[in-house]
Amino acid sequence: MKTDRIIVSEEIRTKSGRPLEIGTGTGTQWKWLKLEQKERGKSSVSEELVSQLLTCFEVGFYHVDTAEVYTTHPEIGEAVKRSGIDRNDLFITSKFNGGIDEAPRTSKNPREALNKILKELDMDFVDLFLVHQPFFDSDESELSLESVWSQMIELKNEGKARYIGVSNFAVCHLERLFRNFRKSDYPVVNQIEFHPCLQNQSRGIVQFCQKNNILIEAYAPLAPLLGSSDDSQERQPLVSVLEKLSTRYEKTGAQILLRYCLQKSILPITTSSKRERIEQSLDVYNFSIRDDDMEMLDIEGSRYALQKFFKGAYENL
Repeated sequence: MKTDRIIVSEEIRTKSGRPLEIGTGTGTQWKWLKLEQKERGKSSVSEELVSQLLTCFEVGFYHVDTAEVYTTHPEIGEAVKRSGIDRNDLFITSKFNGGIDEAPRTSKNPREALNKILKELDMDFVDLFLVHQPFFDSDESELSLESVWSQMIELKNEGKARYIGVSNFAVCHLERLFRNFRKSDYPVVNQIEFHPCLQNQSRGIVQFCQKNNILIEAYAPLAPLLGSSDDSQERQPLVSVLEKLSTRYEKTGAQILLRYCLQKSILPITTSSKRERIEQSLDVYNFSIRDDDMEMLDIEGSRYALQKFFKGAYENL
């Protein structure tokens, strides 16, 4: 079967010019692991995460995703130093947390956040800096979407962030930025939860972003494989489809889901602590899912609603 390597964005690249590929995440599971280690009196730098990142670099990952709330910048900085990889060949994303109930704000604004992040990374810039979520903007907050985005633009112009974008934004949030800023300063990325069981985190967001040249990045792309035993019966039709496609394409269910994203021009962010699975995550550029199989994933996924994050947040938008 002839396949072409999918490049999801011609514009967004590493500083050395490499096209953007699947990212490895360093999310909240590592935050809790670090807290546990700290409580046991161990170093606040997780050697386990440093080792995992080195494995990712060894097998070919060069796109690393983190955030202010994950607290994993020291590990990323240490892994990059030990790897010997040229910084310009890497693509590192972080995010400013404007604050929500379960994750209170720890920096007063994006500038303060990015200065801390760069110090922890021991780097001069991040490749992509995102606003983690839009729900900080309320009557009780001194921050607004406009004030935050103005500062994001300043950070881009100063070279501290090569690209700027958002995460978990709905159409209404993006339209608000469009009304108040120049097209050259629009977000280049919207990172959202995406998989067959959540094909639009909020109403019409994927189509809107793709129409406006905003790259969709997908977190939790493997969520359909990670449901609980309580919903196993409800998930079974989709699981059966994934098993069928795994056999047909000689790929794992995880690889099918990652390729599903890529064929929709959506860039997945994934993670694993096992070397074999890390290697498999990049082995998705040498096959193509047929159109009828993509449609089958769409149909069966839509029958089983699954949202891991921000449940209910978009209902009244």
